[in-house]
Amino acid sequence: MTSATPSTSLRLFSAGTIALAVLTVLLLPLGWGTKLFLLTVGVFCAVFIAVDAGGRGKIFAALITGALALYLALTVQRGLIFMEHAGTVGLVLGLALIVLPILGVWSIVREITFGARTQKLGEELARAGELPEDHLPRSASGRIDRAAADEQFTQYAGAVENDGSSWKNWFKLSLAYDASGDRKRARKSMRTAIDLYRGKTPQNLTV
Repeated sequence: MTSATPSTSLRLFSAGTIALAVLTVLLLPLGWGTKLFLLTVGVFCAVFIAVDAGGRGKIFAALITGALALYLALTVQRGLIFMEHAGTVGLVLGLALIVLPILGVWSIVREITFGARTQKLGEELARAGELPEDHLPRSASGRIDRAAADEQFTQYAGAVENDGSSWKNWFKLSLAYDASGDRKRARKSMRTAIDLYRGKTPQNLTV
């Protein structure tokens, strides 16, 4: 008798979890309109994650995102109930319960999209053999040597100054910023790389 592979077991676990989630929604004392809305949101989030990339981590991410989507949808539903039956105070609380989940969903979608596009750019660089390898020296605690990181940053910043229209240069600059510990500029540079890759022209192409 052959044993199930880890990936098969994970698929079975995921399928079981999704089935239980669907069953739970169907058994909740809610109207069919609300149930359909919850199921639609959950399916949308799961598909959104699965389309971007495969792998075990994406399966778990889909499950977690689907669960979060259900929570956000229930919050919106409670907000509508507050608005209908709780007077002025309920109206304010209800609006807050609706606006906050919308902001949460927007934030989730924005981060997932950013991560997927970043991964796509990295994979394209890797296929071309141009993805920088991390050879920066580290201390015993694992921290990157700052002097080496600054030297690498100077190299990639010079490449951007010479050709600021290349998404590859901005991608590498983002990695250099990240190695130097400047997460804010690293994300900004990566967004510039993504925009250039997609054919957009950012207003500011200076380091």
